[in-house]
Amino acid sequence: MILYTVPGSCGFASHVALEMSGFSYEARLAPRENGKTAPSFYEINPKGRVPALITSEGVLTETPAILCYIAQKHPQASLAPLDDPWQFAQLQSFCAYLCATVHVAHAHRHRGYRWATEHSSFEDMAEKVPANMTECFELIEAEMLQRPWVLGDSLSICDIYLLAVARWIEIDNVDTTNLPNVLDHRKRMMKLPAVERAVQAELDMTGTQDR
Repeated sequence: MILYTVPGSCGFASHVALEMSGFSYEARLAPRENGKTAPSFYEINPKGRVPALITSEGVLTETPAILCYIAQKHPQASLAPLDDPWQFAQLQSFCAYLCATVHVAHAHRHRGYRWATEHSSFEDMAEKVPANMTECFELIEAEMLQRPWVLGDSLSICDIYLLAVARWIEIDNVDTTNLPNVLDHRKRMMKLPAVERAVQAELDMTGTQDR
């Protein structure tokens, strides 16, 4: 398998999941030109975004789909409650929230051009990011993060994905006053060997960071 990613992006979640799964894979920096997605990458992923996972079955995109694929293809890694439909649905619900709500709120800080054309609108969207992201993480803290892991006693792809977006807390100026469990979760995750390996691999990559 080949994972195309960019340091600092949500692709970090797929990178960590591959490390934890025990799969043989290669992580590659998605082609960039002048700080933007290179035309050649659109041949890999027409969406032009990371992550993109090249498998023997084809190209898979979107973080929630990639994470579930990894968990299901390598059940021995116990990254998802595959034998419990309710728990697996809860897992999908959490990952969908991170993808459709939290990541989108984060992207308003520097991707305003996706939703508007006036630069003044970009500024308005960016100004709302700290409040919106704080609201998202306070909801995760209060309602979604069981302890010690997102789903309770067992670490899952939910925890991996949460770590990926929680690494954006500081750059998004999130108010962490009411987030002791989110911060503790991130701290514990960062100490895991698989995470440390993925972090080092990102440091070894070159290119402009893109989130």
